[in-house]
Amino acid sequence: MLNYKRYRRNPVVDYPEREWPNKQIERAPIWCSVDLRDGNQALIDPMIVEEKVEMFRFLIDLGFKEIEVGFPAASQIEFDFLRQLVDRKLIPDDVRVQVLTQCREELIERTFEAIEGCKQAIVHIYNSTSTLQRDVVFGKDKDHITEIAVSGTKMVKEYAAKFPGKIILEYSPESFTGTELDYALEICTAVQETWGATKEDPIIINLPSTVEMTTPNVYADRIEWMNKHFKNRESIILSIHPHNDRGTGVASAELAILAGAERVEGTLFGNGERTGNVDALNIAYNMFSQGIDPELHLEHINDIIEIYERCCKIPIHPRHPYAGKLVFTAFSGSHQDAINKGVKAMKERKSEIWEVPYLPIDPADIGREYEPIVRINSQSGKGGVAFVMDTYFGFKLPKAMHKEFANVIQKISEKQGEVSPEQIMESFREEYLNRKEPIHFRRLKVDDLSGETKSEFDTKVTVVYTDRGTEKSFEAVGNGPIDAVKRGIGESLGVNIKILDYEEHALQSGSNSQAAAYIHLLDGDTGSVTYGVGVSSNITRASVRAIFSAVNRLGLG
Repeated sequence: MLNYKRYRRNPVVDYPEREWPNKQIERAPIWCSVDLRDGNQALIDPMIVEEKVEMFRFLIDLGFKEIEVGFPAASQIEFDFLRQLVDRKLIPDDVRVQVLTQCREELIERTFEAIEGCKQAIVHIYNSTSTLQRDVVFGKDKDHITEIAVSGTKMVKEYAAKFPGKIILEYSPESFTGTELDYALEICTAVQETWGATKEDPIIINLPSTVEMTTPNVYADRIEWMNKHFKNRESIILSIHPHNDRGTGVASAELAILAGAERVEGTLFGNGERTGNVDALNIAYNMFSQGIDPELHLEHINDIIEIYERCCKIPIHPRHPYAGKLVFTAFSGSHQDAINKGVKAMKERKSEIWEVPYLPIDPADIGREYEPIVRINSQSGKGGVAFVMDTYFGFKLPKAMHKEFANVIQKISEKQGEVSPEQIMESFREEYLNRKEPIHFRRLKVDDLSGETKSEFDTKVTVVYTDRGTEKSFEAVGNGPIDAVKRGIGESLGVNIKILDYEEHALQSGSNSQAAAYIHLLDGDTGSVTYGVGVSSNITRASVRAIFSAVNRLGLG
């Protein structure tokens, strides 16, 4: 039995005066990318310096004006990366790099060495404040925890006074979601006052959902409570840094914006520790879908996917909002019909507003396409049949074969309506894999002639087959086994055949691995063409079976 009694509910906020449920998101927040710090530290294979440089430049191209570039005092690689950004003059004047450091003097000193030469930078200090970490990790009371934050603030202030550029302080009470609200306010206010924040020189107070502990509405309550109780509110930029432990990071961020958050720290596609940071792109595209300028350049999502997957070595989930391969695909016939009617209505009405059932945005607006792949019936296209063969059974049919096999299924669907995947596979077996009459391949022997003869051919095959039940055989030579078998069949049967195309792929891995081979065959006398398919644990045998399959389908046996 699932032992749910081991867990207890996290406390909610007694806050009946909440106002955020009646608000709407009106504008984009200040975006801060933490891909190069929080995101990078969570990668199985962290980015090398040049990958970081490429990602940094791409984040700038996307429109991020604040980018956390690392923890330079904790890693020589991150220190060197930041120095490259400075020395190569890769930081635009309107972009702020952000550096993370703990509240220890040797780390703060090293951090300022790393940002030397920056015209402006955000120095981000933090310490854990939650009741659990105060108890089991640090064994310190609130006063000691507050002293760590205040001491770190003083040290940053001293170094900032001697720094030739502009320094903005950011403070995060780490594990804010597990910290008592009154104490979170107390420690943030102590940092705010120690720094001497003003409207003209504000401090960033970042309230992270370091671990997502309960429902998004509770996070919003906490943000609004803090927002309403801060002193000198105009001297604070209220920032959030949600994680996704419960799978509701985007919802938490959106509700927190309603509650007063002005700034969001997140990553591309939600990369980060455990289940990830909040997905900044998801929030931005959500805003776009509501007619709000996200203030990021997101028109070409495929470019974002390509760079992200290459630098982070993490694939995008096929159901990922906006970016997944399948999110703009309709499998249901009723969905496809509604989408088509919606697009048609828009055109007829010359509407400038996008209103199409099942498609919240026009995929073309972000560089995608709508792909209708529906359940297989008499109205289904060739792509749908090929999709079923690939998804359900692992057969990746060559593009030119799609129509040929779809025509077979079309005849069935016209008689009975919808065709199940199992019926499609059974028809595939009958039409291709089991097409063994009148000629049936039995055995094959391949001899390598390289260096043994002056012939133009390097391969000899001996093939045993049955012709209408009578066993026969032939020997033939050619440039490889497939060419030799093709020549042998042509000579034995007196037919003129030509291989137009050949494809192969593995069907499964492991000790029982199988391979599929596809042969596109032309009858040179009639001009007829067809495909043959063969399957075997040996790719050469699979190819020979595919040739025999195609010959039988052409009626040449």
